[in-house]
Amino acid sequence: MVTDTKAGGFAGWLRDFEEQARARAAAGDPEWARGARLEPCVVRSLQRFQVGEDGDGAFLIGKAERAGDAEYAAAVRLFIAEEQNHARMLGRLLDAAGAGTIGAHWSDAIFVRARRAMGLRVELMVLLVAEVIALGFYRALYEGAGDPLAAEVAGRLLADERRHVPFHCRRMRQGLERVPRPLRAAALLAWRAAVAGGALIIVADHGRALRRLGRGRARFVRDVLAEARAAAAEISRPPGRGAWPRRRRPGRRPGR
Repeated sequence: MVTDTKAGGFAGWLRDFEEQARARAAAGDPEWARGARLEPCVVRSLQRFQVGEDGDGAFLIGKAERAGDAEYAAAVRLFIAEEQNHARMLGRLLDAAGAGTIGAHWSDAIFVRARRAMGLRVELMVLLVAEVIALGFYRALYEGAGDPLAAEVAGRLLADERRHVPFHCRRMRQGLERVPRPLRAAALLAWRAAVAGGALIIVADHGRALRRLGRGRARFVRDVLAEARAAAAEISRPPGRGAWPRRRRPGRRPGR
């Protein structure tokens, strides 16, 4: 559980990211040489998600630094490093499957343009849409890939995303706490609608891969909307009441 040393602070989150960086370095990489066997439709989906995880995060880092909280800005830098590590691992997984990465995809371009359009609060709301959707996809990959290397990579990414979502929720709660309650409720409702729209885009673009991973379109959307409800509840909860359920393990093991 992440705890902050001061009200509204991010010291606990900064320590968490630092601890995860040390643990990741100590654990090392998966055994890429064993290779991976993935269906072509799953490969195409992984290529598109790999593009989404890549990037230097310069716009987000700049906005975080201008927000005036040095601990939060440092935590954002480590968050970006984890996202870049996701892109690297997905790229290595694709290599292990005999495939390569792609340079761009229209869905990522839409998310990036929307994120960069306005200030930190809007960028985080758009980013949180992508993170919640990633939870649903990496869980499907972890449970349904049928390949040990892909399942290991998905498990690592899923564990990270389960930390990233409450991290962004914490900042969103701080950013909205001075907003009048009706406007805050409207903003969260609009955000959940954006998640639903993003999930529909994913099932339209990745439907074959989801079926191959044992996730029908309807189930995937339900899973993502459930994550969105939990995130919205975390953003809107009063300070000091409850906490996001931090899951260290990604879920049931593949094949069980």
